[in-house]
Amino acid sequence: MNPLRRLVIGSAALAPLGCATATFDRGIPVAAPKKIPSVRSPQIGQEWTYLKFDTFSSKLLDVVTERVEIVGPGATISRSNQDGATLPSEIQSSWGIIATDPHWGRILNYGPAIPLWPEQMQANWSKQFTTRYSIAGYSDNSFGWQQYMYCAGWEKLRVPAGEFTCLRYQNLINFQSDDANKVDCIRHEIIWFAPEIGRWVARESSGSYQIQGQIGAVLLENSTAWQLRSWK
Repeated sequence: MNPLRRLVIGSAALAPLGCATATFDRGIPVAAPKKIPSVRSPQIGQEWTYLKFDTFSSKLLDVVTERVEIVGPGATISRSNQDGATLPSEIQSSWGIIATDPHWGRILNYGPAIPLWPEQMQANWSKQFTTRYSIAGYSDNSFGWQQYMYCAGWEKLRVPAGEFTCLRYQNLINFQSDDANKVDCIRHEIIWFAPEIGRWVARESSGSYQIQGQIGAVLLENSTAWQLRSWK
């Protein structure tokens, strides 16, 4: 299927994402910066703290701190919650290319690794990535993952950490579940990425699937919204 058609279909299937209770102000469209800023390079000790909300109720679910712990060819970002408990780390094979992703509730290992943000910081840029993923601890089994990334444009967005000029882009993901009963699995994200901090300022995500043999019923999962509280 044409990626743009898949984006439209996926967005329609995940309409509740756009209709959910807003947890932060929407961005204000702005012209692209005259000089596109470079993405900040990783250094040990860089840190971002996010407020994690339930998308529909706006209930605060957690406060998550992410910190660059290892820098080499890639980067390892450690994570902890508001109680100080350790969460699974994010591993990038090179800066901006994610190999181990803990953000979907289960730890996913991609092979090959895939981009975290657009390769070109400009409106209307798009690209499709095809990879496979395995779940941590079950590396013998892998599953298909198709991701379409599309840049909508530049926006100013205010969050608790301040106001940022961000590139807003979307991910539409069509993947094979490790649960054979789940079919037509889709995930949709809207992300506001600020090159100056080397990370996203806000992120909304949701997913849907159907049960094998049950026609029509679409079930939702992974509906969360994140906003940046502080960074250094």
